[in-house]
Amino acid sequence: MDKLNNLKELLNIHNLNNLEYKKITEILKREPNLLELGIYSVMWSEHCSYKSSKKWLKQLPSKSKIVICGPGENAGIIDIGDNDSIVFKIESHNHPSYLEPFQGAATGVGGILRDIFTMGARPIAILDSLRFGDIKQKKQKYLLSGVVSGISNYGNCMGIPTVGGECYFNEDYNKNILVNAMAVGVAKKNKLFFSKAAGINNPVIYVGAKTGKDGIHGATMASAEFDDNSKQKKPTVQVGDPFTEKLVMEACLELMQTNMIVAIQDMGAAGLTCSSFEMAAKGNCGIELNINKIPLREKDMSPYEIMLSESQERMLIILKKGCEKKAKKIFDKWDLDMSVIGKITNSKKMIIKKDNSVIADIPIALTEKNTPEYKRPWVKPKKVKKIKKFVFPKKNKVKEVIFELLKSPNLTSKKWIWEQYDHMVMCDTIKPPSYGAAIVRVHGTKKSLAMTTDCNSNYCKYDPFIGTIHAVSEARRNIISTGAVPLAITNNLNFGNPEDKNIMGQFVMSVKGMINSCKKYSLPVISGNVSLYNETNKIGISPTPVIGMIGLIKNTNSRNKKNLIKENDKIYLIGKKTNNISCSSFLERIILKNNKNLGPPPPINYNEEIKNGNFVLNLFKNNLIKCCNDISSGGIIISLLKMLINKEFGAEIKESFINNSTNDEKFYQILFGENSGNYIVITNNEEKVKKLAKKNKVNLFKIGTTKKNYLNINNQIIKLNELKNNFENNFFNYINN
Repeated sequence: MDKLNNLKELLNIHNLNNLEYKKITEILKREPNLLELGIYSVMWSEHCSYKSSKKWLKQLPSKSKIVICGPGENAGIIDIGDNDSIVFKIESHNHPSYLEPFQGAATGVGGILRDIFTMGARPIAILDSLRFGDIKQKKQKYLLSGVVSGISNYGNCMGIPTVGGECYFNEDYNKNILVNAMAVGVAKKNKLFFSKAAGINNPVIYVGAKTGKDGIHGATMASAEFDDNSKQKKPTVQVGDPFTEKLVMEACLELMQTNMIVAIQDMGAAGLTCSSFEMAAKGNCGIELNINKIPLREKDMSPYEIMLSESQERMLIILKKGCEKKAKKIFDKWDLDMSVIGKITNSKKMIIKKDNSVIADIPIALTEKNTPEYKRPWVKPKKVKKIKKFVFPKKNKVKEVIFELLKSPNLTSKKWIWEQYDHMVMCDTIKPPSYGAAIVRVHGTKKSLAMTTDCNSNYCKYDPFIGTIHAVSEARRNIISTGAVPLAITNNLNFGNPEDKNIMGQFVMSVKGMINSCKKYSLPVISGNVSLYNETNKIGISPTPVIGMIGLIKNTNSRNKKNLIKENDKIYLIGKKTNNISCSSFLERIILKNNKNLGPPPPINYNEEIKNGNFVLNLFKNNLIKCCNDISSGGIIISLLKMLINKEFGAEIKESFINNSTNDEKFYQILFGENSGNYIVITNNEEKVKKLAKKNKVNLFKIGTTKKNYLNINNQIIKLNELKNNFENNFFNYINN
């Protein structure tokens, strides 16, 4: 009985069920020892194995002419010509960031940067996608401050610009915040590196920081929901050191200029365990490790602690035999530990030794490749009914409406966040954080990259399928609004407990939405991450499928740099006038004043998305655009203000644009409704724009003209300094009160 009780307790600690334990004993043909049980627990965790999601992830379109490497490696790689390739990926650090916001967010950034330079790429940009609860709550302010500090500290110390991202607040995230970090790097196509181990007797080397007791069972923790005792899991959060990571990065990039590396992998989730097993599995070989050779930060660490530690800033490298001394010279130069801790074998097993005794003997393939794959039951999310009756404000209240919308932490300026990030380091940032996608120059070339992260959480909450299509579509519009051609996406799928058929249904429909939209737009999904069990005491987050996207501007120099906005430039809407306020920020903030039921998101119009997007790119090609923004949360007016206020301009809205209407409903629908496929452009050559629109059968409406000192809507004048003060200071007020 004691043995059974102890086993039950052990399985609970390791987040394994009885069927999984039975499978382990069948594989080993014996019971595992504690070390082996720990290894299986992290390798078969949701975080590492994707056992609930991989059935669906396999269906994502991941191939195209430009894809060099799709899902399965540390990051995805695309070809942008001239022997240049782009390496990028997004990952989550949600659970750790809730427990310890500074270190959780910091090590999330550190982890995604290692994924990039592990492939042989120099990181050139960081983006983040953040979700917090009610910003008025003291706990959420603490979490926000810690997360932002963690991101800025790590990125700034590494000397890599944080150039963009998004931050969203909703009470659905009160108990589980989301911290997703994306990184982008550049590498030559002929200098890419992968994690496939090879070469019998080739040495396995350990490089970087010493191993400590931080982060043990971090992967397991990230694969389970929280409860009232979750604070006890704080020791599972890793501790980062960006200065050490900077040394590791530079040393590895220098080693990559030689011909000594066979394979390379960072030690991320599950630490040395995951990196070694993954490398061996990809190479269909075995590895023998000597636990005595691993550099330790603390005395008396057990093999269990060593193998499961998630101490940061560590790499595992397979060298060509005989290159050990040359490699060590490079790492000595950067003042880093390097130790030969094992060798490649043909056993197809992981053999771990201590003091010449075997302490673990595990088949590689049956641990990494053949992890459990669950076909979780799921049901389609219930359709939300459209709200039919609204009471609209009077037209003469539009000023009050605008100021109320700008009070929303989701619509107002986030300068407080992004001004803490060094977004200009490396001197290649062309368009820094503000609105839409960032633009970063590919150093030493004429090319630039546009990059963004996007997800409308409300849209996904009320319809995960359509909401995810909107996330892909909005990311695409953000890229196009810079004049860049969208190339590929990465994703971070954040959901609650997949063992709940309703939540699993949210996940399935979200993936289906991504498949649908990526096929329509011919966008491959080249990398990604799934974060499940984001819930506390059985209350989960809203479905949050974050989309990261990259676009290419082939010749940055061809763009008219003198095309600055002037007074009386013409403002045009590309697309159809909006008549939809369902699930909009206007409905949530002005009419309902809550988000209990906002109705379904607006329908997707792929024809409009594709036709209007191509038209905008054509306008950029012909240098007919001074400024461009897509229309998303908050509708035309909020999207217009975002692009004009930081340029010290307002606008005069034409009466004819709002139909000279006495109808309050139509007035607000046009100005604050949210549609699919719409853009705002500013031009000083309206005749050519109109001519091209007619030729391409694109809907074009003149919104008005730019004005230096005010915004005029319906003969209501709002001074620019008043608008700017509200837009830029409201967020500060939330933080300080």
